[in-house]
Amino acid sequence: MRLSRVVLVAALAAASAVPARAHHSFAVYEPNVQIKLTGVVTKFKWANPHVYLEIDATDAKTGEMRHWLLECASTSILNRAGWKFNMLKPGDMITVIVSPLRTGEPAALLKQLTLADGSKYSNGAAAGKVTIE
Repeated sequence: MRLSRVVLVAALAAASAVPARAHHSFAVYEPNVQIKLTGVVTKFKWANPHVYLEIDATDAKTGEMRHWLLECASTSILNRAGWKFNMLKPGDMITVIVSPLRTGEPAALLKQLTLADGSKYSNGAAAGKVTIE
């Protein structure tokens, strides 16, 4: 009986030592605002758990050039949506529809990507209506 209790305690201790991996929420992004940006790719990072894209685009409100960090879905979701790991490179001109951060900082959740040739790619789910152009 005592040995089984020791084994149980050791098993629980070992299980609690494993780091928890929880997915974060998209609540930091404004779900009811979608912005259309046209800009130049500065970085494209194809990695899990999320693909990231960085662009320089003109802010529609201020007219200033801003550097945007765009969060995308995972590589598996983007593969199913037709994306390729090498489809974007620095210098490419693109248009995106994004849901911006609630804080107003230049970061957003990607909704749709349009390449210079007009090809459109979703971020897994369809983009909604653009509210700011």
